[in-house]
Amino acid sequence: MRLFPVALALVVVSSSMLPATKAVAADSIAAGICTEVQGDSKMRLRKELKDHRVKLRNIYTDVACNGESILRFAYRSNANDTGAFIAQRLLTDQLQAAESDGQSILDWANANGFGDSPITKAIKERLGG
Repeated sequence: MRLFPVALALVVVSSSMLPATKAVAADSIAAGICTEVQGDSKMRLRKELKDHRVKLRNIYTDVACNGESILRFAYRSNANDTGAFIAQRLLTDQLQAAESDGQSILDWANANGFGDSPITKAIKERLGG
């Protein structure tokens, strides 16, 4: 008889802790991704994604590195190999979509002097042009 209230209390306490645990895990994943992008380590980025069982296309809009999208961060970090890898993994709709400032990643890259970057070339190939 006493076991039921204790079990119920444990369920309530543990369920209230889940959102905080997920937030910490998401921050940890994002920090790992940003570190590997900045280091231009395509293989370690792949391992980071595989270890956490996530796909770039599923988290791309949710992860920001220094307040920028992952691709913009790759451009600014001169992480050409990793940036090209990211561009190949995203959906074409994601590459064409407007980001926080209303520009697509390709428009932003051209406007900021990254028009000849290997990342830009990878994006153009992915978009079929």
